[in-house]
Amino acid sequence: MDKKLILIAEDDPMVGESLRLLLKKKGHEILLAANGKEALQLFRHKNVDLVITDVVMPKMNGIEFLEAVKGVRPETEVIVISAQGTIEKAVQAMKLGAFDFIEKPINPRVISLLVERALEKQTLILQNRDLRSRLEDKFHFKNIIGRSEKMVKIFELIRHIAPYDSSVLIIGESGTGKELIANAIHYNSPRASMPFIKVSCASLSEGIIESELFGHEKGAFTGAITSRKGRFELAHQGTLFLDEVEDIPPATQIKLLRVLQEGEFERVGGNRTIKVDIRIIAASNQDLQEAVKAAVFREDLYYRLNVVNIKLPALKDRKDDIPFLVNFFIGKYNERYHMKVGGVSQRAMNLLVDYEWTGNVRELENTIESLMVISSPKVVDIEHLPQEVRDRKGRPEVIPIEIGTSLEDVEREMLIQTLRATKGNKRKAAKLLGINVRTIHRKVEEIGGLSSIL
Repeated sequence: MDKKLILIAEDDPMVGESLRLLLKKKGHEILLAANGKEALQLFRHKNVDLVITDVVMPKMNGIEFLEAVKGVRPETEVIVISAQGTIEKAVQAMKLGAFDFIEKPINPRVISLLVERALEKQTLILQNRDLRSRLEDKFHFKNIIGRSEKMVKIFELIRHIAPYDSSVLIIGESGTGKELIANAIHYNSPRASMPFIKVSCASLSEGIIESELFGHEKGAFTGAITSRKGRFELAHQGTLFLDEVEDIPPATQIKLLRVLQEGEFERVGGNRTIKVDIRIIAASNQDLQEAVKAAVFREDLYYRLNVVNIKLPALKDRKDDIPFLVNFFIGKYNERYHMKVGGVSQRAMNLLVDYEWTGNVRELENTIESLMVISSPKVVDIEHLPQEVRDRKGRPEVIPIEIGTSLEDVEREMLIQTLRATKGNKRKAAKLLGINVRTIHRKVEEIGGLSSIL
């Protein structure tokens, strides 16, 4: 353990000196004070890691000193020393936030163990606080770039709804930043210090999605050799983010609806009802109202999820934000890769703004990172941009088909060209073709896999 600064408040010189020598041998730096008032002065001017205080002291007793310490730095751990007849005071100290108490005469082994445990707890508290600070900074609104009127309205909405537990439904094309918005909502809410659990519903087959969401008991199915918590249990008191929620099978939708209504469920293969307290944020790149009309998504579940609706615009609908995004990503990768790319020429920026970003913000970011890593230019100019951007072309809009081509070949060519246009994004291809993503997966396998198409 690293050297720590420990403050001892003890009016008995022999006890104080004994503690000082004992803890100094453990490698710690020690401050010694004869009473609470003197100790408080030291505490306010030193970065103390741990406090050890006697209860009975002149000028300011240990209880008063403890209250003062917690008022200045609540995260500081305090061990209380109590003589016979002051146990009641020691219990009072515990209620005020003391880590633990030890009776006189002091057992060196016991006090050493208490100090070690208190410092371990202190380290964990500081690490968690630092992690939370970094997470909050990472998912702060400043990292969701947008100055267009549409994005400003979305930021205002997020700030307004973040403190509440209402379910949120985020609708937007792939790459528009749905997960980033979900993070911003969670980390700006009262649940920020609790778990934020993410589930990509499209990546889970119909056979395992219930086990992933609700957990399972041992022996519930072949391979269930132990009991396992699901994502709902893991998200207790925090937030559960259901991405691509439209891919949840109808049977599972019923169970999800129950959790939203009652806050309870059973694991697969179990009969014990489990209660959870969570906030649900769902996301989809489809209009779920259309899925409701097509009878593939439950209407009652849709209304439960859609308490607050956030529609993220495609990048082509907020082109004013592209220059800000480009400069933000250049700054981001300058810092990450220790580069000094100075910006973008006006003619290159014009092409970036004119291009139809079918992959939205994600595609733009990947493009900026790629050209910086490959070219490391002083200033990004036209020659550094990908060929498709230089040609001012987005995805191909027309697929030529000769008269007499069989319907099977037309379908195959349409699928191949659409997947090439979407750079292998099956979900976007499914949306453009108006078919289910599972159909895309099946047809790609029939053709011979995605690599043979691209």
